[in-house]
Amino acid sequence: MTASDLFASVAPEVAVVEVGPRDGLQNEANRLPVEGRVRLIEALATAGLPVVEAGSFVSPKWVPQMAGSDEVLRRLSRRAGVRYPVLVPNLQGLEAALAVGAEEIAVFGAASESFSQKNINCSIEASLDRFRPVVARARAGQVRVRGYVSCVVGCPYEGAVAPAAVAEVASELFAMGCFEVSLGDTIGVGTPKKIAAMLEAVMAEVPMATLAIHAHDTYGQGLANVLTALELGVRVVDSSVAGLGGCPFAKGASGNVATEDVIYMLDGMGVRTGVDLAMVVEAGREICAVLQTTSRSRAAQACRSRAQ
Repeated sequence: MTASDLFASVAPEVAVVEVGPRDGLQNEANRLPVEGRVRLIEALATAGLPVVEAGSFVSPKWVPQMAGSDEVLRRLSRRAGVRYPVLVPNLQGLEAALAVGAEEIAVFGAASESFSQKNINCSIEASLDRFRPVVARARAGQVRVRGYVSCVVGCPYEGAVAPAAVAEVASELFAMGCFEVSLGDTIGVGTPKKIAAMLEAVMAEVPMATLAIHAHDTYGQGLANVLTALELGVRVVDSSVAGLGGCPFAKGASGNVATEDVIYMLDGMGVRTGVDLAMVVEAGREICAVLQTTSRSRAAQACRSRAQ
């Protein structure tokens, strides 16, 4: 077997979805004002990322870091060809997002009953019932809807999550009209074998072309899990600049797999992303300086060391 044979199943082009300005920032202790969030989003879009999460229309009471997401969308200079999805929890959030020109939204479910109750205060079944009118209203207005499934490998309250449970929720989201379903290892307990088993179950119910992988790096398995998903046919990867983020419901759970690390790996494999690594590294450096935190990206740290 040659090196080219080893990764022959990986697509020649992969889309990287930047979740730092939403999923990343909402779990950081320091809050970034609207102008700083706009600057970060625009820098990441300029770097070539095709999708940059722009905010969340949940109550500031629950996620204070996302307060002012409506103002972020108003101020944002949108680049042609770049998508700026926002998270909405219900019809009220959807209407607020539509009022400021949202063209893509996301709904957020879970494969764990306990996590669903802790995170969105309702059962999995109730959450899906809540999302159906949101998806229908969005699609009626020509707004694309992405679905998230959290805890696809493990839950901080229940432990291991059965692949069949993930497949059931993913199938429901796809059936109600989500054009893409992102599968999130929210607490980062996945390993390649577990990720493969989960994906095989989901692929039996949902077309592979509509799936994305959303890995966290708590145990240092993020890139390995991303690569496993790519080898199985996934073509969309969620990541967060500087590895920002985490899970507020899981003590010790670190951030999303870093965008810089994902881009470095894909560049080294000859996979096209259209993303300028140096520009993402710089965006990560700037946001970490503002947040007074340290980048968790190994690639970013290495790039900066070489430049010194």
